[in-house]
Amino acid sequence: MLLGTLLVLFLLGGTGPASAHAALRSTDPGDGSLLKSAPRHLTLSFTESVGLLEDSFRVLDPDGRRLRTGEPQHGPDSGDTARVALPSKLAQGTYTVAWRVVSADSHPVSGAFTFSVGKRSLTTATVDTGPTEDPATKSLYNIARYLAYLAAALLIGTATFMAVCRPPDAPVLARLLRTGWWTLLATTLALLVLRGPYESGEGPLGALSADSLTRTLTSRPGVVLLARLALLLVAAGYLVRLSRRRQPYGWTGAALAAGLAVTWAAGEHASAGIQVPAAMTSSALHLLATAVWLGGLTALLVTLCRAHLTPAAVTRFSRLAFASVTVLVVTGVYQSWRGLGSWEALTGTTYGRLLILKMAAVALLLGAAAVSRRWTARLATADAEAEVEVEVEVEAVVRGKVPEAVGGPPLPESPGEAPESSASADEEHEHTRHLTHRRALRRSVLAEVAVGAAVLAVTTILTSTLPGRAEAEAAAQTPAVIGASVTTVPFDVGTPGGHGKVQVTLDPGRVGDNSIEALVYGPDGGVSIVPELRVSFTLPAKDIGPLDGELTDKGGYWANSFLNLPIAGTWEMKVTVRTSEVDQVSVTRTVVVR
Repeated sequence: MLLGTLLVLFLLGGTGPASAHAALRSTDPGDGSLLKSAPRHLTLSFTESVGLLEDSFRVLDPDGRRLRTGEPQHGPDSGDTARVALPSKLAQGTYTVAWRVVSADSHPVSGAFTFSVGKRSLTTATVDTGPTEDPATKSLYNIARYLAYLAAALLIGTATFMAVCRPPDAPVLARLLRTGWWTLLATTLALLVLRGPYESGEGPLGALSADSLTRTLTSRPGVVLLARLALLLVAAGYLVRLSRRRQPYGWTGAALAAGLAVTWAAGEHASAGIQVPAAMTSSALHLLATAVWLGGLTALLVTLCRAHLTPAAVTRFSRLAFASVTVLVVTGVYQSWRGLGSWEALTGTTYGRLLILKMAAVALLLGAAAVSRRWTARLATADAEAEVEVEVEVEAVVRGKVPEAVGGPPLPESPGEAPESSASADEEHEHTRHLTHRRALRRSVLAEVAVGAAVLAVTTILTSTLPGRAEAEAAAQTPAVIGASVTTVPFDVGTPGGHGKVQVTLDPGRVGDNSIEALVYGPDGGVSIVPELRVSFTLPAKDIGPLDGELTDKGGYWANSFLNLPIAGTWEMKVTVRTSEVDQVSVTRTVVVR
């Protein structure tokens, strides 16, 4: 019932229009924009739905003081936007906005941008834009996530190994089960407690806040962790009952394992983006296959060190591992396609490079598995041959010794019967060969476990990294940030010392309001003071202009904060420099307005 509720909740509630891991699509006002009048709201648009925090926006005025803003809210009928109301009166200057939201796949994302009202501040002080990410909280949270992966693999893999392979030393594996269960319980509680400060960017002590815990328990990640705790409690009762009755693990155990896997799928990349139902199914199967393989390897290693495995048990695990690898390959290919979106993202994004590292580690793991499979076959063959020899010896004893035991004459030795010393030597040789194969299998399994732990570490990092598809989508949907257009115009009025250059900066160099600044440099390369400087713009293709730049002397440079260029295109910029009462020159250069 709990598993069904969880599936319905997250399959229906986790859909989104974009790829997992929210990325900023646009801001209103735009980053670096210069506005004539103060805006009433700040609005951010993302590539997927986001969750808001009490401190999602921090707005700093030109002096670095924080403004009092309204409560963060979503836009009308849109979960992929975040907006906040600004005070009615804003002073002129540059404002800094620091923002922080939580992706639909439970990972917090943050950033900052600036906008100016009336004019840009000449200098922007370095100010604290608020918490971004506390290193201690992030480290503790990621450690807990990694240990939770390991614990789930140990719990699910050991239970599957016991159910399928039926090893002789069950008490040792029962201790492994308890270790996995307790570790998963502890890490889930740690994730639940640390979730609040992890989202808000606070230190670990932020977990002591009652408001922080309340916010976590009512959020989607908190519901996922609560569902995992509930499944663990049910699993504890199920394991205790089975240990008392000594029954094999059945379909109930499989359903509990699947439910635990769904809690990961519901809280990671699969829960948001394209094809959510298929992605969550693939993610759950991927985790189950990983747990069955790596957890089963750990159980196999412990059994090899503590007890004797029958050939049938070794062969069954070999088949189980092969099936797990097949599921891993199929689901891994799908998840890689879904996360990347293009071949370019494989090498051009952090997510892609981490994926390459994971694929290399998995390839190494498959190599170790192939070695283990070969030693498994040899060990099973040797054990089977030993069993056949024992059966032959028993049959010989029954056929040759029974008559003597009942008083009859002993049967004559067959011509090819080996002496007793030769038989002992063969037995010792077989025993030595068996031990050699067993040690080799133990070493290869240990190597598999070590590489598998590394694969889980890379997976933990990968699940907290922006997927390549989301990064590419955000880049495609975000208008290109066009830097200021800087044009150098040389001039010469034809008199001694009457030459130099004018550096004209048009910011942001696109349609609409722009600011324009001009500096005049003399023959020696230093700033030169001239009595007059004029700049005008003409668009011949549209028969527009000339538009006067209306520059005013700012005491060392010439500027105007409001120059409107209404149409994109290649404009002619005419610069007129007057160096004296009678000496002046005009030079024309082209500038591109986007």
